[in-house]
Amino acid sequence: MIPGATDRPLIFLDVDGPLIPLSSRPPGHRTFRDEELSGYGNPLLHRLDPDDGQRLLALNCELVWATTWMADANEVISPLLGLPELAVVEWPDTDEDPPHGLHWKTEPITEWAAGRPFIWLDDELTEADRQWVASHHGCRALLHRVDPHTGLTKADYSLIRRWLAE
Repeated sequence: MIPGATDRPLIFLDVDGPLIPLSSRPPGHRTFRDEELSGYGNPLLHRLDPDDGQRLLALNCELVWATTWMADANEVISPLLGLPELAVVEWPDTDEDPPHGLHWKTEPITEWAAGRPFIWLDDELTEADRQWVASHHGCRALLHRVDPHTGLTKADYSLIRRWLAE
């Protein structure tokens, strides 16, 4: 467990897919205006939902970046969503492939959780990841695949709140 950590459940957040969907948000959905994103240089940031930060904070969990954005998520995504600086999972520098069917993030995230309950929000999760975590993590875990075309939705947040209430 990292210094200063609590017993609150962890939420591991991927950026591309869950927070920045592959498809544009539907008409009428709140997004950032171009002038709010000037200077960031990433043309996909307008797909962020400005309300996701408050929704995530309302879950009262410890939020952790689990993304290839690494520390850049704190420099770009956190300020846009009104999130504080979050811990970042550092990925191992290895050429070894994980066991067949396992996502390359699965083992590092499970190690980072260090026996704490966690939720992992990613668009590339499979049943192999769920089974591996169930057999290698001694605590509750929700590995939730977010549709990469829609990003996080009200239904996703509802499922997370139900899991936390159990």
